[in-house]
Amino acid sequence: MSWLDDSDDLDDDFESYDESSFRTRPNPKANRPRTKRRPAHEDAQIGRVLGVDRGRYSVLLDEDTPEEHAITTTRARELRRTPIVTGDRARVVGDTSGDEGTLARIVGIVERTSLLRRSADDTDQVERVIVANADQMLVVVAAADPEPRARLVDRYLVAALDAGIRPLLVVTKTDLADPSEFLSHFDGLDLRVFTSAQDEMPVDEIGAALVGHSTVFVGHSGVGKSTLVNALVPSALRATGHVNQVTGRGRHTSSSTVSLRYEGPEGAGWVIDTPGVRSFGLGHVQPENILAAFTELAEIAEDCPRGCTHLSDAPDCALIEAAERGELSETALARLDSLQRLLQTFADKAEQSPGR
Repeated sequence: MSWLDDSDDLDDDFESYDESSFRTRPNPKANRPRTKRRPAHEDAQIGRVLGVDRGRYSVLLDEDTPEEHAITTTRARELRRTPIVTGDRARVVGDTSGDEGTLARIVGIVERTSLLRRSADDTDQVERVIVANADQMLVVVAAADPEPRARLVDRYLVAALDAGIRPLLVVTKTDLADPSEFLSHFDGLDLRVFTSAQDEMPVDEIGAALVGHSTVFVGHSGVGKSTLVNALVPSALRATGHVNQVTGRGRHTSSSTVSLRYEGPEGAGWVIDTPGVRSFGLGHVQPENILAAFTELAEIAEDCPRGCTHLSDAPDCALIEAAERGELSETALARLDSLQRLLQTFADKAEQSPGR
């Protein structure tokens, strides 16, 4: 039995009430509701990031036109976790006049064609992004003072090829020492080599190789990289230093990565100067990609069994068997040793990883 009378009509009793009668307290701050929807910024201009300095980005707009000019920008809040580096193609909005005191905003990054990275060491999974959209890497090494380090150059080559960047090599200070023995370490590689002395710097020859390219310059401190950059781009005014006679180490002179336009008799290109480094970790590189830096060995390794580690204890490794049969030259044997040292580093890292 219901406690309601048959005459009770609920619909009639509540007909006078609906959602329109619900009243809310006004928002005292008149704030709009937060939303994850971002503006499309169809009017954004695309420019080249020339450099980064304490949270401010120098961006070149209207490149290669009469209206070309550089502006200063900051990054939009939604990009706070997105690394923006020299060489990036950035989408920019706001005041893009470039007038003194103006500040535009980067709201997006165009998909990169390449990304050069390094880690602090081979076991460090945190990668340091060096430059974006470069298509060439010029490795600068001195014939002496400081002594050249072949295995550091190997690491540069691995990083370049892993990123899809063509490597070049220049040996400076050849007036101090003959680089022939050092250069023999790279016999068999598809690597263009330039040599430079104090009074014979091949500026035009190197410059011709830069035309139409974005070339990142890398090298150990004190090898003369900044001197070479200043010769190619006189307006660069990059600081130069000297080598400590006690430690044999060069002093860091370039403190930031910056893009500089090269203009020569045959055309223009971009020079991307980077700070000197004494180590170049490859923790971000997949071990299977390392072999690609050793072109002549990679051809022999095609006969290796699937999953071959190419280490000294690898069974049926075509590289080891070729070495045992005496089919590898002294240079190739040195290259094999360098390759195995790099691969062993990754093997040791895998054994130390959790879950192994």
